[in-house]
Amino acid sequence: MRIREVLDRKGSEVVTVEPSLTVHEAMQVLVEHNIGAVIVTRDGLIEGILTERDVLRLAAEDAGSLSTTLVGDAMTTELVVGVAEDQVDYAAGIMTTNRIRHLPIVDGERLSGVVSIGDVVNAMKQEKEVENRYLRDYIQGAVR
Repeated sequence: MRIREVLDRKGSEVVTVEPSLTVHEAMQVLVEHNIGAVIVTRDGLIEGILTERDVLRLAAEDAGSLSTTLVGDAMTTELVVGVAEDQVDYAAGIMTTNRIRHLPIVDGERLSGVVSIGDVVNAMKQEKEVENRYLRDYIQGAVR
């Protein structure tokens, strides 16, 4: 299964914020949408990602700075990205290797979606369930 199929199922809507927001304002966006990361964009171009981990790191250093620190100063700027044609298991490997839970999917410079580790695991689980069913049917002689 390719990432494109995962995005087709879940939708490609991506919650984004501007780097000029405060981290506290971005936290409110995370809570409002019940998500663990937001993509940071300016003029439609990706500048970074702000994750729960970034927020926790900042809060551990100085919790009072959440309302004064800008997203642009707290975000992760060295992004690991995928493309829609990536295989799901490849994306899982990339995410595991880099210890990330959110993978922005790009088409050139355009953001086309985000997949979470949960999306990837669910897709892999679904693939295995289908494969197992076909194998059971084959063993039982039900394949025509």
